[in-house]
Amino acid sequence: MDAVEQVKAANPRATYTCDPVIGNATSGCFVDPAIPPIIREQVVPRADIITPNQFELGFLTDTSPLSLEETLASADLARAMGPTTVLVTSTLFSEDAIGMLAVNGDGAWLVETPRLPMKANGSGDITAAMFTAHLHDTGSPAEALARTASAVFAVLKETLESGERELRLIAARDAIANPACEFEVRQVR
Repeated sequence: MDAVEQVKAANPRATYTCDPVIGNATSGCFVDPAIPPIIREQVVPRADIITPNQFELGFLTDTSPLSLEETLASADLARAMGPTTVLVTSTLFSEDAIGMLAVNGDGAWLVETPRLPMKANGSGDITAAMFTAHLHDTGSPAEALARTASAVFAVLKETLESGERELRLIAARDAIANPACEFEVRQVR
């Protein structure tokens, strides 16, 4: 947090994105029990953008967000903690799709992609980085969401087809640099 304060002091336009890695719905909490309260009480309030999955959002807000409405309400509670933008990853509102929900003071937007039969380590990292970069570039949560969903899906599809566990970032570099934006982004609020 000291580093965040130093960067923001040197550059007031700098923003801090926090991916609050705590756990997931399948594994539960997988970090030392001392870490989640620090993230909730000290880190999230200082973040400009947070990118929790549904499970992490529930932990941060002491809620159980399962439906779209519950997730929107939980995202609003998270925004009240300090961040201006909440990107909820790995939303499961449809049986055969996985989604991302972006919420800020102007509204909320949802994008869903086909669910791929894999689990890839690092997908949350690239999602947080891509969304932050595209939000800074466009100023539009909807556009950032469209670009991020396309790029991340392309990386995951390339990784699945390779049969490797390591994200195929280099192989998907064209899709990262020029996202196709083939998935519909719906404004849900």
